[in-house]
Amino acid sequence: MAPIDSDDNTTAGAGEELRAGRRKAARYVVPVAVMGVAAATIGLVPALADSGDPDLPKVTAEQLIEKIAKSDVQQLSGTVRISTDLGLPDLGGLESGLMSGMSGGPGSGGDDEGSAADPSAKLTELVSGSHTLRVAADGPDRQKLSLLENAAEYSLIHNGKDVWGYDSRSNEVYHSTAADGAERPEKDVPGQDVPATPKDFADQALKAVDDTTSVTVGGTAQVAGRDAYRLVVEPKQDGSTVGAITVAVDAETGTPLKFTLTPASGGAAVVDVGFTKVSFAKPDASTFDFTPPEGAKVTEADEADEAGRRAGAPEHGRGAEGGLAKGMNGLEVIGEGWNSIAAFDTGAQGGLPTDSAGDLGGLGDLGGFLGSFGDQVRGDFGSGTVFKTRLVNALITDDGKVYAGAVTKDALVKAADAAK
Repeated sequence: MAPIDSDDNTTAGAGEELRAGRRKAARYVVPVAVMGVAAATIGLVPALADSGDPDLPKVTAEQLIEKIAKSDVQQLSGTVRISTDLGLPDLGGLESGLMSGMSGGPGSGGDDEGSAADPSAKLTELVSGSHTLRVAADGPDRQKLSLLENAAEYSLIHNGKDVWGYDSRSNEVYHSTAADGAERPEKDVPGQDVPATPKDFADQALKAVDDTTSVTVGGTAQVAGRDAYRLVVEPKQDGSTVGAITVAVDAETGTPLKFTLTPASGGAAVVDVGFTKVSFAKPDASTFDFTPPEGAKVTEADEADEAGRRAGAPEHGRGAEGGLAKGMNGLEVIGEGWNSIAAFDTGAQGGLPTDSAGDLGGLGDLGGFLGSFGDQVRGDFGSGTVFKTRLVNALITDDGKVYAGAVTKDALVKAADAAK
């Protein structure tokens, strides 16, 4: 059987160059982590809305991967459901503060002038729980994402060179001006390194496809009323906390419609992102119009960055220079494939890294709380504490070394013993 051809939206030659240019522009311009929409190859997610197994032509895993790679959806709109369950204890919303503190984003402490509408702060809300998003995209220059909250809504709009964030709860607006496409450096795009779409997640998963990976076509499904193939990616190695990754791929366009990661320990998905409604028609141009409401506080990105610098906060994309991010120079990767473990030395003797005030990573009361739910372990390396989620585990030794990865506790201890 011949491979399935992707949809051709443009002619060959110049058309291919145009599409490649649009994809590159979108990669730099769009604040992907919060937008939830990449301008070129787009996809988002909820629980897989199965309504039967459609009868589709047989394809191989290789053909399906190729179809994803060639997917070039420029226009869409729809509703997305994203759920994340790392198995963390209920921190009463402090998990967002933890993530923001580690990234040095607004609201991470020390920057009293940060805007509640800054996308770098808002995206941390997606790291736990379930959220409903409305998304729309029209090429690399127009995207919109709205995060629906209780009696409130947060919207992020990219229209031409303008990127607007609006938080209705606080009536605050955040505005930045995007440079032209590829000229915009990645470090200036808030949240650029955080995946948010099924396409983003699928790309990361497919990078791990090697001799240690099993990739199969796991039948068909319907997602948001669309016929789709299921691509199933599983580690062959023992020791990984990843059970399986399933990507629902639109049979017509090759767009990832849903991404689901289930843990080796079983139970509910750790990450479940997918469309509940989707249309590939061109959204109305007015969808991307935005004017700050009367009385709203408007913060310009340049002003916010300057205020952050005065307060000692890092620029967007640079990461915090203190706390948990400090001491990560010399990062090395132990092992390969799904069993890869990141290792680095914080230089902090006595276990968990603390700041000058004795707080874990500069996180205050949250740091003390985190230090209370780890498992104490011993080995040839000495002793330390393992912090566990349903996906990523981390061992912090008493002499300040850190070993982290999507692997079991035993795998972390073995790695620390071998490095001794």
